[in-house]
Amino acid sequence: MQRYDAIVIGGGLVGSAIAYGLAREGVRTALLDEGDVAYRASRGNFGLVWVQSKGDGAPHYQRWTRRSADEWPALAAELLARTGIAVGHERPGGVHLCLSEAELAARHAMMERMRVQSGNFGFEYRMLDHREIADMLPGLGPSVIGASWTPYDGHADPLNLLHALHVGFVENRGRYLPNTTVSDAMATPGDFRIGVADGEIGAPKVVLAAGLGNASLAPLFGLNAPVRPQKGQILVTERAQRVLPMPITTIRQTVEGSIMLGDSQEDVGFDTSQKPAVMQTIARRAVLSFPWLRDLQIVRAWAALRVMPPDGLPIYDQSERFPGAFTANCHSGVTLAGAHANAFAAMVAAGALEPALNLFSARRFDVPAAA
Repeated sequence: MQRYDAIVIGGGLVGSAIAYGLAREGVRTALLDEGDVAYRASRGNFGLVWVQSKGDGAPHYQRWTRRSADEWPALAAELLARTGIAVGHERPGGVHLCLSEAELAARHAMMERMRVQSGNFGFEYRMLDHREIADMLPGLGPSVIGASWTPYDGHADPLNLLHALHVGFVENRGRYLPNTTVSDAMATPGDFRIGVADGEIGAPKVVLAAGLGNASLAPLFGLNAPVRPQKGQILVTERAQRVLPMPITTIRQTVEGSIMLGDSQEDVGFDTSQKPAVMQTIARRAVLSFPWLRDLQIVRAWAALRVMPPDGLPIYDQSERFPGAFTANCHSGVTLAGAHANAFAAMVAAGALEPALNLFSARRFDVPAAA
């Protein structure tokens, strides 16, 4: 049996970021990647490193997201230096466009709540009128009433990020096991054995980062991961001259010039088919925001499944029954890559999660409803 210091189950963005951070810490790590047969959110990610709408009613999530966004520049620079792969990270700030007075009022109310909830941590934002946005974003349509802006937001190339994390992990002497499915698992405190096709591997620590697969894996390790799929659809245009200086919640221009349009939030189980009606809604809103988009051809479109906890917030835990077993679950694999690689991995290496992550425990779902 091959033995390691840690095993990470899940080779998408969450698992790869954690495995990369562990290997960089000198932890002998095996990364099990089921491959493209998995419902991998990473391959369908929109690519935002987004802060401004994360944490309304949950200031601990706002702080964690900001922490990750602040870690992103160093992570991107490190990956480029170690692997030669540019992950396309930019942090020019971001905007959320509103197409009606009702949308604008609701957005303003949410942003102000987040500012109040942030307390001494602070939360900087501005509400912009049409003229102010038009000065920032060329070709803005008259349907845009206003927008919210924060300096914290950015974007990156999720596929390059995933590739760079895999390459960097191996260069840090990690063992990457592609096309590997967990066939069996045995857990005792500080000793975990994972059955794979060609045998068994073991380690005193294991991290469950298998996305939607965590729902069935977690109970084997005394953990709970009540995640469900939520479908999102994305359209991609042909390449164009780069004109958008910053990302927008549902529109972003890549470094190469393509413009990505999103997104949808559909509770349809594991259905990954594309729906023309949803695609039309995405395209219509995009053209209302920037009428010149109607002249670009759509060259690609896809649907993918988010990993969605019941309240939309991440779930992080260490097993009380089997210490050494950790779980990480979220729908923001790109945004939280900085925190996963540079903070969460170090906690796993040290054997304990920071108290600040206690509020992300799945134990929050065990609180009985008031009579």
